[in-house]
Amino acid sequence: MQSGWSWTPDSLLLLGAAMLYMISMTLTPGPNNLMLTASGANYGFRRTLPHLLGIVIGCLVLFILLALGLGKVFEQFPLLQTGLKILGSLYLLWLAWKIATAPPPEINLENKSQPLTWWQAAGFQFANPKAWVMGITLMAGFLPNQGELIINALLLAGLSALVVLPCISLWAGLGTAVSRLLKSEHHWRWFNRGMGAMTAACVVIILQ
Repeated sequence: MQSGWSWTPDSLLLLGAAMLYMISMTLTPGPNNLMLTASGANYGFRRTLPHLLGIVIGCLVLFILLALGLGKVFEQFPLLQTGLKILGSLYLLWLAWKIATAPPPEINLENKSQPLTWWQAAGFQFANPKAWVMGITLMAGFLPNQGELIINALLLAGLSALVVLPCISLWAGLGTAVSRLLKSEHHWRWFNRGMGAMTAACVVIILQ
């Protein structure tokens, strides 16, 4: 039996389909992308990099754990899933409040306001339903049956993480671009309120 991924035309086609799936999922709106847009606008792209890397690291770890059986644990114990949804919703509402009440960047600098750290962003992936849906679908639909499970899971999750990074970076870049259009404190406050409201609206999806 082969120890890892079999590099046959069929397996390469499967891998290509998995990467296309990840592109479609990570380019569409969700809690991560909305928060990255707000962070890019308020703090700039460079200061948002830890947030970006945290999302990638969190997804990588989550996807590997799902491949190794984490998803089955939550199927067997529904209360864990309910608890995760509640905690995730509360955390997301707190983040949405921070975004909505954030002052313009000039005042942020005076108050030494900070963007999300890498470990905060990584931890949020375990409470982010979109990350769970991506991971479960990725590992259930595209993980090969042949070869060592851990090697295949590491390869598939690793390549997916490489796809995630440029896709979510576009949202942080969008926020940076939008910031050039916001000319007054009034504009900034309405922008942050709007981004906060859209982030809070994601709770409806979580609690479904």
